[in-house]
Amino acid sequence: MIRRRTLIYFLIDVLVVTIAFLIFIWIKPASRRTYLPTYFPPFLFFLSLWILVSISIDKYRLHKKETLRDILFPIIAGDIIIFTAIFFLILFFQYFAFSRLIVFGTLGLSFLAEVFLAYVYYYNRKLSRDAEHFDTFTQTWIKVKAGLVDQTEAETILAARPGGPIMPLNRDLVIREAGEDVFTFIEKSISLEHHRTLVVSTTTSFNILSQPEGHFEAIVNLHNVNDFKRINKFFETVNSRLPQYGLYINCVLTNQIRKEKIMKKYPPVFNGIFYFFHFIFMRIFPKLPVTKRVYFWVTNGYNRAISKAETFGRLYSCGFEVIDHNQIGDRLYFVARKVQEPSFDYNPTYGPFIRLKRVGKNGKIIYVYKMRTMHPYSEYLQDYVYKTNDLEAGGKFRNDFRVSTTGRIMRKLWLDELPMLINLLRGDLKLVGVRPLSRHYFELYSDELKEKRIKTRPGLVPPFYADMPKTLEEIQASENKYLDAYLRRPFLTDWRYFWKAFFNIVVKKARSN
Repeated sequence: MIRRRTLIYFLIDVLVVTIAFLIFIWIKPASRRTYLPTYFPPFLFFLSLWILVSISIDKYRLHKKETLRDILFPIIAGDIIIFTAIFFLILFFQYFAFSRLIVFGTLGLSFLAEVFLAYVYYYNRKLSRDAEHFDTFTQTWIKVKAGLVDQTEAETILAARPGGPIMPLNRDLVIREAGEDVFTFIEKSISLEHHRTLVVSTTTSFNILSQPEGHFEAIVNLHNVNDFKRINKFFETVNSRLPQYGLYINCVLTNQIRKEKIMKKYPPVFNGIFYFFHFIFMRIFPKLPVTKRVYFWVTNGYNRAISKAETFGRLYSCGFEVIDHNQIGDRLYFVARKVQEPSFDYNPTYGPFIRLKRVGKNGKIIYVYKMRTMHPYSEYLQDYVYKTNDLEAGGKFRNDFRVSTTGRIMRKLWLDELPMLINLLRGDLKLVGVRPLSRHYFELYSDELKEKRIKTRPGLVPPFYADMPKTLEEIQASENKYLDAYLRRPFLTDWRYFWKAFFNIVVKKARSN
């Protein structure tokens, strides 16, 4: 049976689309005499398509949706599906020999009206619930403070209120907000009922900054990281309120989890189309200078796409180390420990072109230019990946989750190496030479080899491609061999190594993952 509220939402939606259509009919010259009779049959087709898609994606059962994201998601998804369907009808079948202004104007205005009404509906419902919650909660706990009722009786009163129980204990709050599995995961690391444990569900650092410094030994935030407008600022604030080795527990909806949700939620073809537009807007727009402002103007930083690597990298840059993590439902929960003060990196590498700190000649730090193949902030995770993943054949980290799908393709095609030609022209690198290493990777080498390495400039074509070593020890032996030969006969050594590497790369298809 259709709920009365669902029917009302349905009728409002039909009215919105109809009004939007009539507005654009009115805008066109001679519209009431010419356009209205001509456009009425295709409008009925458009309205039927709109209703069919809206019902199929469960747009009208607003009483089932708890968050603003749950309300907006079907609206955005439905409009993308309808826009795509109409676009293909126009492009491939020439079905609509009609004004594009009326067709797409109706769609656009309906979308904006729906989003506006969704915001009004959500915040009106939220204010009503918050007012009810505050009134019941405040009155009950005034009685507790006055000694009129004890805590057990207070919890009974709150549990009996319309809308379900509201428990003051951290344990009950966590279970209600996130579930039993999340509670079990958190309790492995901390005690939720300890008087030095702070439990919040917030997106603003103000709610953390208002807490006394050093008072809490653990901070639990049940709101996912994706909605933080300034993620690093939030992490830095948590760091400032924790003592050394204090614990911070939070969660994130990672890009991988989000993709799996989209692909499962929608039928084949439609899920691919939706994910394509989602990827462009959520993953590409924030990284390009031209579209970044547009993205943050539209989203205000809410529900941003963020990978596991970027989340952990930001934590490490803000003075934490990740000691545990687990995917529960559609969130990745993590436990991070404060180990130092934040690095306050005001110029992180976030766009498609990056500058990487590498050890150059005489131990000087140089900046090597490359195309991004890893998720942002991955450079902070080298020690974490080394401890958890170890090294594979060829000296790379095994199962390195920091490398993106696009990055793997670029590495196969050598596209990520092209910007290093700038370093070659600047004199930071030479054509053949040992690979430029990060400080962490450099410290894995023997002291003898480190001394030899800093006597020469690193190179674009490393001896790795001439000898194809598999282990870290073999890589060091290969570089020792090259450096000994280079220090005796520089030009002849580089000439021999270049052509040997060329043969392995072109003929044997040698690659470094």
